[in-house]
Amino acid sequence: MSRRVAVSGYYGFGNTGDEAIALAITREIRKRGMTPLLLSNTPQESAQTYGSEAAARMKPLPLLSAVARSSVLLSGGGGLLQDRTSARTLSYYLGVIRLARMMGKRVVIFNQSVGPLSPEGGRRVAAALAGLRIIVRDGASLETLEGLGLKGELGGDPALLLSPTPELPRDLQSVIVAPRGDVTEALEPLQQVTVQLRRAGRHVTALSFMPDHDDAAAHALGANHVVSTRDPQTALDTIARSGYVIGVRLHALILAAAAGTPFSGIAYDPKVQGFCADAGAPSHPLPPVPAILVEEAIRRVTPDWNALEDMKLRASHSFSRALN
Repeated sequence: MSRRVAVSGYYGFGNTGDEAIALAITREIRKRGMTPLLLSNTPQESAQTYGSEAAARMKPLPLLSAVARSSVLLSGGGGLLQDRTSARTLSYYLGVIRLARMMGKRVVIFNQSVGPLSPEGGRRVAAALAGLRIIVRDGASLETLEGLGLKGELGGDPALLLSPTPELPRDLQSVIVAPRGDVTEALEPLQQVTVQLRRAGRHVTALSFMPDHDDAAAHALGANHVVSTRDPQTALDTIARSGYVIGVRLHALILAAAAGTPFSGIAYDPKVQGFCADAGAPSHPLPPVPAILVEEAIRRVTPDWNALEDMKLRASHSFSRALN
């Protein structure tokens, strides 16, 4: 009987970025002859989508049973260890970690971003993670860990390991713009970017990564076309067909890297700036300057592809480090 690996993250909420992580992690676990078990908000849907086992993440008995039946808990990927969203969110993820440790399970913090954290949140994270193997997806998180007195290793976002459908045609005149519905400070600049790109003869597609949250912003951009999806493969293939990506959503940029499409990030959160810095790609604070984004898209400013290949290798090797 194969070893079971429980995976704790923001799964089953219809966020394409987190579902891309789930898709990559479940595939990589199976490649190693193990059984993935996702802790999900919609376990039946997750089990069907990924061909894996799944359990309800917020129901005590299924959660206890899932951890008890697993030999390893991967906490990640994603930006779970932060309290900007809410202290309750951090409490949940630390609670799952503590539960697995109490049950004698191997726990690995897996390809996460760490922070931003309040002083109290930092103390809680430092206490909960003491003695654990910690693999983070960006260099900035290593610095955050050091400030907490913790040692980490550099991995990479698992979604970097996904591949687009082979032989898709790429339109170099096509630009993807991926907004985020709750980052209102980016909306008006992105509307201006869309207008200017269309005037320059570019075909602009607005890509909504979380339909319930991003659709209104995507439709407000005035793009030629809107793609709204919860399916990571659809998002990846849409990006692979395009010539450039401008993204507020982190995983629009990560999937662009996976697809070999150059990109610019809008750093509403340190994790976006951290990924772009590691990738050698441009990133911009809020509010971004439309003219600069338009110029980058037209010039197709490229990231450091060698750095991204290294990142993909680290993401792949991180599974061996976590599971062997």
